Amino acid sequence: MKRILLSIVLITTTLAVALPTSAAPPNSMIGINIVLNRDITDQILADLSKCGRVTDTIPQLNAVTMRAKANLLPSIQDLPYVAAANPDAERYGAPIDTVAVSNFSSGLSTWNLDAINVTDVGFNNRQVAYDGTGVYVAVLDTGLLDSWRQYFPQERIATEYAICFGGGGGDMGFVSTQPNKWEHDQNSHGTHVTSTIIGYSLRGTPINGVAPKATVIPVKVLNQNGSGWSSVIAKGITYVADLKAGPLAGFPVVINMSLGGPALDAAEKAAIDYAISKGVIIVASAGNEGEAGMGYPGAYEPVISVAACGWAGEWSSGSWWHSVDVYDPTDPAHFYITDFSSRQKDGQDLDVAAPGSWVVGPYQLQSGKISYYFLGGTSMAAPHVTGIVALMAQKHPALTAAQAESILEGSAIYLAPDSRTVNTPYGYTVEYCWGADATGAGLVDGAAALAATP
Repeated sequence: MKRILLSIVLITTTLAVALPTSAAPPNSMIGINIVLNRDITDQILADLSKCGRVTDTIPQLNAVTMRAKANLLPSIQDLPYVAAANPDAERYGAPIDTVAVSNFSSGLSTWNLDAINVTDVGFNNRQVAYDGTGVYVAVLDTGLLDSWRQYFPQERIATEYAICFGGGGGDMGFVSTQPNKWEHDQNSHGTHVTSTIIGYSLRGTPINGVAPKATVIPVKVLNQNGSGWSSVIAKGITYVADLKAGPLAGFPVVINMSLGGPALDAAEKAAIDYAISKGVIIVASAGNEGEAGMGYPGAYEPVISVAACGWAGEWSSGSWWHSVDVYDPTDPAHFYITDFSSRQKDGQDLDVAAPGSWVVGPYQLQSGKISYYFLGGTSMAAPHVTGIVALMAQKHPALTAAQAESILEGSAIYLAPDSRTVNTPYGYTVEYCWGADATGAGLVDGAAALAATP
């Protein structure tokens, strides 16, 4: 089972937990994702149909989704043409007034952008020479709120490529395409994630983004409750890969996935490999499970995974998030790793850390009512790194996923195992402690990563 990787600060929420398909009764019908070791043929589809109902195919991945009884999964896995098969895994993680400006590159800095050395305190204080121009960033998430035009410049959202995928083998089976649903989200998660990448309007005040002139492609793969299925996410990744191989062949393309779960799905893995082979760079959150270990697909080695850090000076004043300077963002003594951020376990790959505590952005509790919230989670950390990768790709359009990961890790600020005592908004302090398994290569540094980019 997978979840959106965030915590909503100052909001109390109870989530119902669904029974994982792997724990389903033997005779119950489940969704199954299958990756073949050869091309899909009519004969193979007919043979699989003897076990259940084939619901979809992804020819680019040699992948098939189907509905079948849970107790037939081992038999399907043993078929000679099946490379891998697993239960479809659950994942969590009307337009109005427009924003007048085309980008927020001269907007107000926030602590989290200062912390990654992209901006400094105040307005018009970018510290790097790049802004994401010419780079497409696909945000695989819940889509955007109806009111997105009140938060973002229209020029920054690639509406011609925006799309929604729904359904999935864990639901009724078929993965459907719903072209317009991407801009009718009721969850807000995708809108908040997008705001970190390109900035946003805070009731008319421009707030800077990591890559304020990148172009975002909203790809809705999670439903209005913020959950979804790995088969749907694989379809979304494949869609972006095909854009990169087709109409966007002349542009760098980066994917942000602020979602995850305990196991790597076969179809997702195939989709990630396919996308990287087409030149797409993928960034994902590490997970919010603390000592229980990382989530997937973030823990999969070719993906750039991101842990969540906070700033030791937070809540030192009432409006610290936009008016207090992170005096030296290259000094690790200013930062800590959050307690919820997933630690790396054997067989998992954690790359870098970025701000994921007390990040402000658009988040609505009532449809159509403009509002903003602090959110915490590795969901919030990932788009910081995605934005930096967009800046790197603007400088070096031929940048590969392996190069991006190597540069980010090589330029990161090492954060040794330690503890920090940090203020809270509630008048008391909290001590955060972490070990070497929590940080990857260290805290991401945007300016240093750009300097190391050829």
